[in-house]
Amino acid sequence: MLNRLKNLMAGAPAAVPTVAAPAGQVDSFELGLHDAMLSGWFNHASGELYTGFAVSAEDTLLDVGCGDGGNVRFCGMRGAKIIIADIDAAKVEATRQRLVDTPARDVECHVTDGNPLPIADGTASRVVSTEVIEHVDDPAQFLSELVRVGQPGALYLLSVPHPSSEDLQKGIAAPAYYEKPNHIRVISEDEFKAMVSGAGLEVLSHSQYGFYWSMWMLLFWDAKVDLSQPDHPMLNHWANTWQAVLSSPRGAQIKQALDAVVAKSQVIIARKPLAE
Repeated sequence: MLNRLKNLMAGAPAAVPTVAAPAGQVDSFELGLHDAMLSGWFNHASGELYTGFAVSAEDTLLDVGCGDGGNVRFCGMRGAKIIIADIDAAKVEATRQRLVDTPARDVECHVTDGNPLPIADGTASRVVSTEVIEHVDDPAQFLSELVRVGQPGALYLLSVPHPSSEDLQKGIAAPAYYEKPNHIRVISEDEFKAMVSGAGLEVLSHSQYGFYWSMWMLLFWDAKVDLSQPDHPMLNHWANTWQAVLSSPRGAQIKQALDAVVAKSQVIIARKPLAE
């Protein structure tokens, strides 16, 4: 359940459908993907997976903790070589299948816990790992592997849950949400930046987004429905309300203000220094 939510929040199909649902009901997940695009994800016009992280056909992109492959499908459509890695063999296979009809130069798959990564030093020009670090036993070791396999000058796209959302859900979320193999740590903004810079990367930007998902999750735990079919009046009303907010004349400004207060995720774009 939690893995599926991670995939929905961290990835999207190559084209996000128009937000619509029968009888005037907004689809929660499609709206969430639309909201993510408004936050800078999946920019087809610029070729950026996220603002500041452009992907081209010349790139070799590694996604560690690929989930169901929303991120790498976007990158495969750019023609990049794709390397996927995940601890879950079913997720690796699902992601491989999502890449079959893309113009990706090549697709390489690994089932691994990332310690170590079965990938040669200096392989990737782009490295992605979204909503993974909060799960691992040793973040420093995990990040050192990501750095090792990146080329000099490689760009990194890393995300973890934002503490504002994690703290909001304490006492309401299912206990398993904060237990292994799920979120075994809450990472502050300063700690996240220190982790990344301590691994030897230059932090280029730090941003956050996802007020919509933070509130949706809060209501989801109380609704006690299955994530595969989260049909509940509270969730439906919230999706309709957020759609109305985004459609209002100052919707973008309101979203930006709320994302800055309670965000689902924080995102770092970083660079591996060039070899001296």
